[in-house]
Amino acid sequence: MEVRSREEAEAFTTLDGSTIRVLLDARLGGAFKQSLAEATLAPGAGTRRHYHARAEEIYVVLSGSGLMEVDGDERTVGPGDAILIPPRAWHEIRAGEAGELRFLCCCAPQYSDEDTFFE
Repeated sequence: MEVRSREEAEAFTTLDGSTIRVLLDARLGGAFKQSLAEATLAPGAGTRRHYHARAEEIYVVLSGSGLMEVDGDERTVGPGDAILIPPRAWHEIRAGEAGELRFLCCCAPQYSDEDTFFE
């Protein structure tokens, strides 16, 4: 059984501008077909609009609120909301001004910089 604590996961900034803590992936935990990370955005901050050629993503909002855009469809999101992002769908997320936005990001196949494309 593989169990990793959030506190053990080192935070870093990704190419899209979010702060990420990788919880499980091939390098950390032996998950070879998917990855799971926690992302945070400061109040008013957002990711760069991008897509993944292969990976399907699911975001699950843990705390805060924000605006999610997937291929031109914009929705306000908050705690408990799950967002499906199909492969090749342009997307970005922006935290509301009131506070930090924290969400889980699951990618299958697992996230890679080589599979991330920007406008």
